[in-house]
Amino acid sequence: MGRIKTTNKEISRKDIIIEKAASLFKEKGFKAASMREIADVVGVEAASLYNHIKSKNELLNIICFDVANRYTHKMEEVEASELSVLAKIESLLRFHIDGMIHHFEQVYVSDREWKHLDNPYLSNMQNQRRTYRKRFAAIIEQGIKQKEIKKIDASTTVLIMLHAIGGIESWHRSTQKISGKELEENMITFLMDGLRKI
Repeated sequence: MGRIKTTNKEISRKDIIIEKAASLFKEKGFKAASMREIADVVGVEAASLYNHIKSKNELLNIICFDVANRYTHKMEEVEASELSVLAKIESLLRFHIDGMIHHFEQVYVSDREWKHLDNPYLSNMQNQRRTYRKRFAAIIEQGIKQKEIKKIDASTTVLIMLHAIGGIESWHRSTQKISGKELEENMITFLMDGLRKI
């Protein structure tokens, strides 16, 4: 056991702790993981972690809100763009798919373990998730009004699309899998074709 080593100046020791914690929370679940186990995977004594992080709960807060805030920022960017409704939806879907492919552990933990947040963080996360889905549904409803999208229930459609993207978890476990780019294109074709009004 020693100091937390980082070879990349852009990655702080705290970033390394967060990354390792996300991996452990994904593997064991937030409740089952301990600070001692996080210290073990980081490669330091447990006491050394407290120089960088206050608690296991703080780690969960950081992971969950980092992911949620990235999605909110993307939503704001898409809403403010001059893209067509279908292009806006595709941009959001690609962002979600990319997150599940390239930032899987953090996204997985944010999506599955957020219910273990303490208040006021728990309430904030519930509101943020609910608001995000409503904003996504509003884009779909706009497309329905403009006759670009089939007449479907927008809120249900958002849930179905996000759950489908959550299924990328099984792609990570597969021993014989297509590339991440192929997966993205296949999912976009499937999800977008289900929306387009013929």
